[in-house]
Formats: sequence, structure tokens, C-alpha cells
Amino acid sequence: MGTARIAIVTSEAYADLDEDLPLIVEALRADGFAAEAVAWDADSVDWGGFDLAVIRSTWDYADRLDDFLAWAEEAGRATQLKNAARVVHWSSDKRYLAALAERGVSVVPTRFIEPGEQVRPEYFEGPEGVVVKPTVSLGARDTARYEPGRHADAVSHARMLLDQGRAVMVQPYLPLVAEGERALVFFSGVFSHAVRKGQVLTEPNVIDNARTPHPDVAPYQPTETELRTALEALAAVPGTETPFIARVDLALDSTRVPVVMELELIEPNLFLGANPEGLKRFVEAVAAESRR
Repeated sequence: MGTARIAIVTSEAYADLDEDLPLIVEALRADGFAAEAVAWDADSVDWGGFDLAVIRSTWDYADRLDDFLAWAEEAGRATQLKNAARVVHWSSDKRYLAALAERGVSVVPTRFIEPGEQVRPEYFEGPEGVVVKPTVSLGARDTARYEPGRHADAVSHARMLLDQGRAVMVQPYLPLVAEGERALVFFSGVFSHAVRKGQVLTEPNVIDNARTPHPDVAPYQPTETELRTALEALAAVPGTETPFIARVDLALDSTRVPVVMELELIEPNLFLGANPEGLKRFVEAVAAESRR
């Protein structure tokens, strides 16, 4: 058997900003793979020439969703794509939170508003304020939290997104997010490592797309309850195949119960630079997948 060819999928716009990308390629090559970084939107790529394509820093997918989903379908027919195209499609829109809730997973309570639907001011009431964001987004873009009494601003934000043809989600603001978001990383359904991230929406009542999406990252040991909640979220993903890469982002509600904020199954930052063991586990997972 020849050397397995592995594509670590990035994008033309973000390849240089992915700090994990060179670490991953180097580690895979050191383990005997013919690994290379390949942009999903590069011209004339023969995806069938790879034994495995692992999606990493395709961080422009939200701006080009239809093109990206079409690429995932095409690449998935040509090679073994991880995560699979159906998982990519399902997780590309945060309406999946409703599906998780229906399966009994603890999630941040979320109201979804579709374009053309009436916007009711009471949707934006909450004792601690609300968070408004589009259902298709990453890096907290076009997202803001609004303090109590700033309902009009929150409504204006939602209507702006709806006028752009984008579905909107409204969530209660969770004050305990100030203690940090928990991000739990899994490879093939097995827990690898976790970090705690600082609060992203630090300044209320403004949309700030220049904010740092992952501030103050530090290693973190999740509690048994947090780990259980993350595993329940993964188990609720449709289909019989466990996602190859997953990051479950959790926060604490007012009773200190962990709730899912996001289930990242497309291109999550894995925070491998400060976690050699995580990088080793990633390579081991790729090796196991390439033998399938």
C-alpha cells in the first residue's frame, strides 16, 4: 500500500491566518503521510487524488454558503471527506440548536425568526438582555448583545438581518458567560482536550465584527456534567456516523447548568498550538480514518 495522500482543507482567504495549519501538515508528514494544505476554492483541484480530505480553516463558508455546500457534495463524492457533506450541511445553519433541543440536549433557549415573519418586540425582552445573531455566521460576526431597556436596538438589528434575507436567532444573555465559554474538542467521538475562552461580547449594544473571536484561551478540564452534555450533543447529530471532528461550545446558565451554545462540525479552531497531546490525537485519528 502506498503513502496515503491527505488534504487539509483551508481557503484562499484564510490559509495564512490558520496557526494550526502548518503544525497539522508537519505532524502528518512526520507520521508518514503525504499531507498538504489545499484551498476548497482553489481552481482545478483533483479531490479524487486524495485518500482523505479533512476540513479545517474554510472560514469564508458563511459568506459563500451555497458554493461551499456544493463543493462539499462534489468533494464527498470524489474522496472521503471529513466531516461528511451531510454533516457539513446540517451544521452550517444554527437552526440545529432546535433539533438538539428536541432530542433532549440542554441548549441555550433560542427563538428563530425567518425572513418575512413578523418581529415581535416581546421576543427581545429578558431580565439580563438578549443576544441577536444570524443563523449562518461564524466568529461572532453580525452578532451583538443588548442590555435590558435596549429592545429597540435589538429589534433594529434583527430587522437589518431579515431585510438581507437572513434568518435570525434571539437568545437570552447568560451573565455567567463572563466566567468563560468551555470548548470541548472531540476526534471520532472521543474527547481530546478542552479550553476555556474569554467572553466575546464584552461591549453591549454594538455590532463589532473586528472583535477577537477566541480571547484569553487557556487549557481547561471539563466537569463530568459538561462532558456528558457535550457527548449528548454529539449523539444527537443525525445519521449513524460519528463526526470525525467536533467542538462543543458550552456556557453556564443561571443555575450553573452547562448548555450548548454551538456545535462546531465544519471548521472549528482546535487550539492545537498550545496542546501537543491534542495534535498527537488528531494525527492518530487521521491515521485511523485513512485505514478505513
